[in-house]
Amino acid sequence: MEVAAALCWVGACSLALYLYHVLWLAPQRLRAALRSQGIGGPSPSFPYGNIAEMRQAAACAKTTTAADHQRGIIVHDYRPAVFPFYEKWRNQYGPVFCYSIGNMVFLHASRADVVRDLCTSVSPLDLGKSSYMKVTHRPLFGDGILKSSGEAWAYQRKLIAPEFFPDKVKAMAHLMVDSAMALVKSWEDRLISDSNGGGVSCLLELKVDDDLRAYSADVISRTCFGSSYVKGKRIFAMIRELQKAVSKPNLLAEMTGLSYLPTRSNRAAWRLNRLVRELILDVARENNEGDDGNLLNAMLRSVAGSGGGHAAATAEDFVVDNCKNIYFAGYETTAMTAAWCMMLLALHPEWQDQVRDEARQACAGCVAAAPDFASLQKMKKLTMVIQETLRLYPAGSVVSRQALRDVTLGGVRVPAGVNIYVPVSTVHLDPELWGAGAREFDPTRFAGAARPQQQQPHAYLPFGAGARTCLGQGFAMAEIKVLLALVISRFELSLSPDYQHSPALRLIVEPEHGVRLVLKNVEPNC
Repeated sequence: MEVAAALCWVGACSLALYLYHVLWLAPQRLRAALRSQGIGGPSPSFPYGNIAEMRQAAACAKTTTAADHQRGIIVHDYRPAVFPFYEKWRNQYGPVFCYSIGNMVFLHASRADVVRDLCTSVSPLDLGKSSYMKVTHRPLFGDGILKSSGEAWAYQRKLIAPEFFPDKVKAMAHLMVDSAMALVKSWEDRLISDSNGGGVSCLLELKVDDDLRAYSADVISRTCFGSSYVKGKRIFAMIRELQKAVSKPNLLAEMTGLSYLPTRSNRAAWRLNRLVRELILDVARENNEGDDGNLLNAMLRSVAGSGGGHAAATAEDFVVDNCKNIYFAGYETTAMTAAWCMMLLALHPEWQDQVRDEARQACAGCVAAAPDFASLQKMKKLTMVIQETLRLYPAGSVVSRQALRDVTLGGVRVPAGVNIYVPVSTVHLDPELWGAGAREFDPTRFAGAARPQQQQPHAYLPFGAGARTCLGQGFAMAEIKVLLALVISRFELSLSPDYQHSPALRLIVEPEHGVRLVLKNVEPNC
């Protein structure tokens, strides 16, 4: 008994020492290495770091935002509402500071030289995807390209990148047009129906978010799954539920790596993940029996022809994880960017008129004509509007990396293990990069060769930075342009009196209460 008790005591002491090392000593060494270089930041508390201060700042910001809602104020700079703690610390400690969440140490950097080096001077094998939330988000992302690092990331990018080259996007344009035409037709039918029901004018008020999500889901389902796109839409509906299930941080899991506790949220995520996997593999087996030229088939061929000698289970993981990754990267972000675009065009009717005239000219002046890939290339003003929307409302709120080994960025020595966060909105609203009107909507800043992002690529980061820049940005831009060209050609947009401007962070930055618009036929027929 005494021996057993002694062993238990030794085991308990060893566990306590191990946890103390993991939860405090190791992150304390990282913080000390940064602070020895003059990098300040708030003092962490054991064991949760700066979580309490972040929550307090968020609660105070919510009260201020609610007051702005009541006054009907639309402010494009959402940082004080969404990231009040970052704004507070940036004002206290400057553009480069460190903070902690649990035992994870973060270097928050918006200084131009640090961002530049992150974008251009460091090998992607030295910097991986930030490990924060990786455990919580694992059911959604798995080991797909969005969350992988090092050689695993390089291997996946090599296989997937060719499927998003311009010639492939060009071949997919007709799928985007088909989906956009269906959406526009549904709005036209609703508008006519509402007017015939006793309305005095051809006006339709609606919240566009869910319709835009349906459009984006339809496009990516057709692209990924070809003739099986109906099943694809079921898959993506489940992935949307999975996204909701894993959107809240699980700090205990992130600190300890224990993600297998059978909590209610974990069980829901596991069930959805299992169903999604089964459905994707069912469609993959169907695709093997046909010759659909879709993205799923392309990934299957890439794995089969990679010569890597991968086991069947590994190949299945590659396909399942990257289908989920493509969904997240190409579905929610595209739909929300389109929603923000419509909100901004509703606020600026002069830009609506310019975009409408351009779309008509590009499509041979016929309002009923659907854009093709060649006409999309002619829509320069529409491109400028989308680029400006992505500057003010980037879907990805931060560019996140983790130092896989010691690196130097802008003269800052970053120890291995530190998570590096570049706040995209802060870079995009920097008056030194974008001028005194950086917080205002002005698409002309993207006209001509003197654009800031041309002179300084690190000034514009809506699709990420450096070697890990989003593979699907050409696809996303084409998808948004198709939709907006058709919508603006047929409707005048104005903001509903019930619209509440409230950007919120839910993995991506999206309108908390949706985007409510009033649509009017450009050429009334009701």
